[in-house]
Amino acid sequence: MVDYNAYDALTFDCYGTLIDWESGILAGLRSVFGDKVSDIADAELLEKFARHEHEAEVPYQGYREVLGLTCRLLAEELGFATTPEQEATFGGSVVDWPAFPDSHDALVELQKKYKLVVITNCDDDLFAASARRLGITFDEVITAQQVGSYKPNIENFHFAHEKIERTLGIPKDRILHVAQSLFHDHGPAKSIGMTTVHIRRRGNGAAPAAAATPDEVFPDMASFAQAVASA
Repeated sequence: MVDYNAYDALTFDCYGTLIDWESGILAGLRSVFGDKVSDIADAELLEKFARHEHEAEVPYQGYREVLGLTCRLLAEELGFATTPEQEATFGGSVVDWPAFPDSHDALVELQKKYKLVVITNCDDDLFAASARRLGITFDEVITAQQVGSYKPNIENFHFAHEKIERTLGIPKDRILHVAQSLFHDHGPAKSIGMTTVHIRRRGNGAAPAAAATPDEVFPDMASFAQAVASA
């Protein structure tokens, strides 16, 4: 069991944990591709997205460009071409991805006890739009744009811990990481000795499959916030 009183800050993955990126991704892809993907199931489309997105993130480029390239690679796999306009439309679709219904209230409750920090695979301006959807002012924000790489690169976590200690005065051993993705978050976080909480909203979904052993598992943010409040 995690001792929730042993921590002063929570770090969050955003997309998949707080923002419903799977719904956003599917809506964006189906809007751009139209009838060309009408016979492809959501799960298959997300699996293809996950594979190509990870490929598009190395070497580093901005997340709009990552999504645009992912769109192009996915279309090529399916046997058709995209236009630059379609790629740009999907690249900017992050601003339309919805928050999970329980995210705002859970974050408000958790902010009574902890500093709240985001470690996100996104650009500064795109995450700012998502933060407005969440209706929360985070105490610190670390984006892939700031680091110049994407999780699961361990440097994103090292960068975050150094920034949190410098700006908030909280050392790594007083930080609890909360995330959905085993691939992007729990694997690298556990490899550097972090305690982690898995918000297991769905399966792998839009992330590649991975093996990791989080310290606690909850089905959503609401149940996690309730457990913390009861601690």
